Amino acid sequence: MAWRVKACSACHGDRGRATPEGYFPRLAGKPADYLFRQMQNFRDGRRNHTQMRYLMAHLSDDYLREIAGYFAQREVPYPPPLGAQASAPVLAQGRALVLQGDATRALPACVACHGPAMTGVLPAVPGLLGLSRDYLNSQLGAWRTGARRAQSPDCMSEIARKLSVHEVGAISAWLAAQPVPLGGAPLGGKPLAQQPAPAPMACAGLEAAPPATGAIAREKP
Repeated sequence: MAWRVKACSACHGDRGRATPEGYFPRLAGKPADYLFRQMQNFRDGRRNHTQMRYLMAHLSDDYLREIAGYFAQREVPYPPPLGAQASAPVLAQGRALVLQGDATRALPACVACHGPAMTGVLPAVPGLLGLSRDYLNSQLGAWRTGARRAQSPDCMSEIARKLSVHEVGAISAWLAAQPVPLGGAPLGGKPLAQQPAPAPMACAGLEAAPPATGAIAREKP
């Protein structure tokens, strides 16, 4: 498998490490079910990226699971984050939304699903740290506009639509400036084994991906 995924390193870095400067996200150490779902989403049209859709177009669910499992098991260090790329008031707003949400708008805190350390939660919730500001900004924006979708119930689309453009920028800037905690692990950044509290809303992305059927199941547009 290491040889088969060599093409991935051109964008995602050696062993899926990526860097905080780049646009492309880290793959190493992400939950396998999350990685599997995202490759499905590119293949089946819920996410739009020309190169990714081309690479995934003819791959079966079983093969996607193999790729996801390979990257989920990679243990490589996280690089330090770049310096803060926003003003103190903007960073404060981003921090408040990530850690507290906004109850007046039924907007849950990011940590409610992504874990108190924001390193993700098994089986399928990704970490939010170690990603570039540009990548975070673009993905929240894509959720907000409907350019990125997920299996139903699609909680991230519902959440992102409640955010203003300014709030998306504030969240992205604050998250991108945070270091990845060691959390007792040699390399840090490992997802929690389970959600520490009930999820604030229904979300397909919180659950393990269903077993592969051997066929490509496509949702109607």
